[in-house]
Amino acid sequence: MSQLLLRGRVLTFTDAPKSIDDTASYSYFEDGAVLIENGRVVRVGDHAALAPLAGPQAEIVDHRPHLILPGFIDTHLHFPQTQAIASYGAQLLEWLNTYIFVEEQKFASSAHADFIAGRFMDELLRNGTTSAVAYCSVHPESVDAYFAAAEKRNMLMIGGKVMMDRNAPEGLRDTAQTGYDETKALIAKWHGRGRAHYAISPRFAITSTPEQMEMSRVLVREHPECYVQTHLSENRDEVAYATSLYPAAKDYTDIYAGYDLLGKKMLLGHCIYLSDREIAVLAETGSVAVFCPTSNLFLGSGLFDRDRFQTLGARFSVATDVGGGTSFSMLETMAEAYKVLHVQGQRLSPFASYYMMTLGNARALGLEDRIGSLHAGADADITVLDSRAKPAMELRMRTATTLAEELFILQTMGDDRSVAEVYVAGKPMKSRLDKHPAAGPARSAADLQIA
Repeated sequence: MSQLLLRGRVLTFTDAPKSIDDTASYSYFEDGAVLIENGRVVRVGDHAALAPLAGPQAEIVDHRPHLILPGFIDTHLHFPQTQAIASYGAQLLEWLNTYIFVEEQKFASSAHADFIAGRFMDELLRNGTTSAVAYCSVHPESVDAYFAAAEKRNMLMIGGKVMMDRNAPEGLRDTAQTGYDETKALIAKWHGRGRAHYAISPRFAITSTPEQMEMSRVLVREHPECYVQTHLSENRDEVAYATSLYPAAKDYTDIYAGYDLLGKKMLLGHCIYLSDREIAVLAETGSVAVFCPTSNLFLGSGLFDRDRFQTLGARFSVATDVGGGTSFSMLETMAEAYKVLHVQGQRLSPFASYYMMTLGNARALGLEDRIGSLHAGADADITVLDSRAKPAMELRMRTATTLAEELFILQTMGDDRSVAEVYVAGKPMKSRLDKHPAAGPARSAADLQIA
C-alpha cells in the first residue's frame, strides 16, 4: 500500500458559494492535511487528527504555508492549437482560415502530434490543471497522440477527433461516413481505457454538412456514455453563416437540437449571442455553456452574460480555449472572467472563481465523484498554490488579512509560477517537469513538410 500525507492549508468546495461570505460552501483547514492511499483521497481534515493515521512507511510532504486545493479542470480547449497561441489581428472566421486550419494540417504527422501532445499535457500540469476537455484535429493520429500522452501521465482527460466535411481545407476534411467510422473506432480504442473519456466532436455547424450532423446524431445515440462537444454563437458573423446553412432551424441552437445533440453531456463553447429561448432550451436539456473569457476578448467575440444563464437556470462552466485563449492558466482565465463580468455589472467573488475551476467544472462534466473536490474516495488530483511566488505578489500579500483576499491576489496576479506542485493520482508532477524539462526540435519534421 502506497500512502502519502500532504500538509498545508487545505481548501475544498462542497457547493457553489452564494456570496463571498458563504462559508458553508467550502471546507478550510488552516493547518490541514490530505491523506492519500494508492492514488485516492482517504481523509481530509486537521493535520493533528490525520497525522496519527499515517503508517510508518507513509511519505510526508509539508507544503506549508501554501494552499492545497483540488486540481484545476479546463472544459474547452484545442490541443492542435498549442503553437498558434498569440496569432495576431483576426476575428474568429478569418483567424480559423489564416492560422488555425494551416496549423491543424500538421497533425497528419504522428511525430508532430506526439510531440505537441506531450508539450500540451505538460503545460496543463505546469499551470495546475489536472483534467481537461480538448478537441483534437480531424486526423485519428492526433487522438491517439492525445490520449497516449494523457495515459503516460495518468491524467483524466476528455477529447475527440474533430469531424468536419466542408468549409475547410481538403487536408482537414473527412466525410460523413469516414467521420463516423473513425470516431467509432476511436471510441472503441480509448473510451474507458484508464482515465480516458471520449467526446464526439462535430466542430461546429459551419464545418459539418447535414449528412455529418445526422451521423453525429447516430454516434450520440449509439454511445450515450460519451461526451459531445461543439461551438455555439461565438461570433456574430459565425451565427449568421451557420443559420444561413440551416435555414429550417429556428436559430443556431436549434441546429443542434434538430439533430438530438443537446443533453447533459453536451459542452457548447462560448454561447455569447443566445436569445432567451435558446438559453431556455439549454436549461431544459441540461446542456452546458462554456465561458471562455480570454478567447472571447482576444478574438473580439463578445461578453458572456453569466447572470442571464443563472436567471434562466442553464448550466455553464469555464475554460481557457487555447489557442484562441491566450493562456493555459486557469488563474489567468478567471482574472479575465472577473473583468468580463465586472464590465457588465456582474460580481465574481474569489470563492466563486475557485469553485468554478474545481467542483463547478467537475459537476458540469458529471465527474464530481472523482475529481474537483478533496473527499474520501476522490482521485488525488491536487494543486498546491504559492501566493507569494512573485515579488509583486509577496509585497501585496503583506497587506492581505483574509483567505478571500489571498485567493483574489492569486487569481489576479498569479500564473504558472504560483503553482508550487501538482499531483496526479497522488504522484508529484510539476517538480518532475522542472527537473526534466520537455525537449524537442524548434521545428518538427511536419513543420517543414507543410507549405
